[in-house]
Amino acid sequence: MAIFDIKEIRVKRIKPTQFRLEKDLQNLIELNLETIFNCRLIASEFSTGNLHSGRIDTLGISEDNNPVIIEYKKVASSELINQSLYYLHWITDHKGDFQIAVNKSIKEQIEVDWSDIRVICIAPEFKKYDLHAVQTMGSNIELWQYKLYENGILSIEEVYRKSTNTNTAIDTNGKNPVMVAAGKKAAETRRTGTYTIEEHFNKLNPELTELFNQIREYIVGLDNAIEESPKRYYIAYKTSQNFVCIEAQKRKLLLYLKLGLEDVEPMPRQGRDVSNIGHFGTGDFELTIKNKKDFEDTKYLIEKSLANIGG
Repeated sequence: MAIFDIKEIRVKRIKPTQFRLEKDLQNLIELNLETIFNCRLIASEFSTGNLHSGRIDTLGISEDNNPVIIEYKKVASSELINQSLYYLHWITDHKGDFQIAVNKSIKEQIEVDWSDIRVICIAPEFKKYDLHAVQTMGSNIELWQYKLYENGILSIEEVYRKSTNTNTAIDTNGKNPVMVAAGKKAAETRRTGTYTIEEHFNKLNPELTELFNQIREYIVGLDNAIEESPKRYYIAYKTSQNFVCIEAQKRKLLLYLKLGLEDVEPMPRQGRDVSNIGHFGTGDFELTIKNKKDFEDTKYLIEKSLANIGG
């Protein structure tokens, strides 16, 4: 892809360049980790101990409190994927070590969510063999490709991420087999640490179930890149980061959006600022949805939240 600088009616091609050192790339990402990946930094060059004998480039925690591992390469290298897989297996077996690192780095009580571990590989390019490898592995390894230009522009593009989309719909006209199996699924969740859409549906009264499905369908229809990711207390909808989280309650749905008060004019009766109020979902603007009219009157704010995170 060619990049041009426009001055009046003339364009000048911007040439790609490279970081002098791999560490320069790492330092830049770590200093801007929240802006780029919406994660908090836990440690840089984190040692995995004498026995494992490794060193994780960047260790972080996501906005959903999931562990994050980031590995970098200044040149294309398939070693990056093998190395990342090595660290993924390590952190799965050393949850206590990660919790200690979190406690030291963040001066607040964090409940780590082990239902999802993000492993991010960043390189200037990936070969078709790399893409095939991560698809075949089935592990949650993300491939991100960067380009640096001579005018200081940095481009970071997602090449591959294992899809977490779920398309479960609830039958509102008869006995729902998902609900019948909810107890078994909850037991499986406790055993594996993986959360399901069905657990959230199970909290709703029948009147809200159909509305919940309509809202889900609307959200995922905004962009093909949107993923639906069930968490313990909410369902996150995201591209590069969460832009809406839905918390299911018996008589209402709470939507948390990435909006500031300056983005919401006028304030709808269903909305409020929760930036200084404790809540589960990510995002500081809350919408209370009790019926279809509540949703129709405010669904434009969901699109605005998606635009706010840059799509």
